[in-house]
Amino acid sequence: MTTNDSPVALITGGGSGIGAAVARRLLDAGHRVTVTGRGERRLRDFADGLGRPEGLLTVAGDAADHADVRHAVDLTLKAYGRLDTVVANAGFATHDTVADGDPSGWAEMVLTNVLGPALLIRASIDALKETRGRIVLVGSVAGFVHGPGNLYGATKWAVTGLAENTRRQVTEFGVGVTLVAPGRVETPFWDSYGSLPPGHLLTAGQIADSVVWAIRQPAGVDVNTVVVRPVGQPT
Repeated sequence: MTTNDSPVALITGGGSGIGAAVARRLLDAGHRVTVTGRGERRLRDFADGLGRPEGLLTVAGDAADHADVRHAVDLTLKAYGRLDTVVANAGFATHDTVADGDPSGWAEMVLTNVLGPALLIRASIDALKETRGRIVLVGSVAGFVHGPGNLYGATKWAVTGLAENTRRQVTEFGVGVTLVAPGRVETPFWDSYGSLPPGHLLTAGQIADSVVWAIRQPAGVDVNTVVVRPVGQPT
């Protein structure tokens, strides 16, 4: 276990997109970071691209599996001796609707997007109480705006509710909770959609800036909801 006192963050779904951008920002700011994801190769490529810095730990696992999430938290505490921030970023969309979609992919989406953040909170809360740390949930504008038949949006409405429900419980422990809800962002999220949506898109780095800004607020300051849209996105 290291005796370094620099802060420690754990990010789910951190091998690409917003999670990877957050990890880079935090590493640059002197944090030590654990990144999880289901793809070992993607995690390996991410670490290699950064030159395998000493303060980066990668852990393969499923964000919707309690044992995997607990394992990632335990490895982080063993490696770094503390945990200051968790970022529940893992999630995806099936890009279909309840009226004409393929139900075969829905269970995995719901479990990843909704159960995953809850499992991360449960696995990390004892460590976060000790550091009076922060929980960041990456939601979506789709968790505030209704979309016709949009089951993905329903999962993000659940994340919106989970953020405030969690805050009301853990604030007494000195733990902060922030929901960051992006609009359209150019990330691998759209790969299964087949194309990028029209109009101006945010970058993963721009969303990461909002996440890191919330994380680095002074002690006693709890930023609860950050909605970030690209200019020109009407809903």
